[in-house]
Amino acid sequence: MKSDWETIGPLLHGTARAWRLKLDDRLKPMGLSQAKWRTLLHLSIASDALTQAEIAARLGVEEPSVVTLLHRLEREGWVTRQSSPRDRRCKIVHLGQRAQRVITPIKTAADELRHELLADIPASELRTCIKVLTRICEKAEKRDEARRTATSPVRLPHNGQHRDGHPITRKKALRGAGTKSK
Repeated sequence: MKSDWETIGPLLHGTARAWRLKLDDRLKPMGLSQAKWRTLLHLSIASDALTQAEIAARLGVEEPSVVTLLHRLEREGWVTRQSSPRDRRCKIVHLGQRAQRVITPIKTAADELRHELLADIPASELRTCIKVLTRICEKAEKRDEARRTATSPVRLPHNGQHRDGHPITRKKALRGAGTKSK
């Protein structure tokens, strides 16, 4: 028999998956796949416009997958993309007019499902559950951040400079690149 410690991970994953599939069934008649409605929902609840990378992180997928999805959503009028004024390499994603019309029904369906699934659970148990899940999430995110920081490459101040900021001479630069200098 598995202990509580061994079942919590699969239970969390299974619960989230079952919840998403239930909502997916309710939104299919609107022509919304799970990829579409999840993306639109994340865009609608964000406090500011999101970049493609931020959407990928929120959906838990790789950025190339999101780029393909966003291209299709843009072609179908669900979203618009534009270059970021701060960084031209980044694309900022906004809800399109077509999406504006379905956000309220998506949120309504999500609210109704949440009420159905949580209806007979006492408020005190829900508060405890939320506290526990929040702590687990915070720990996981803190460890992820520590791992990213520990494995990030050392950044040089600028190309053509040593770590101390002094310029690399041409002779040293060529030698460092494995080319013999005269």
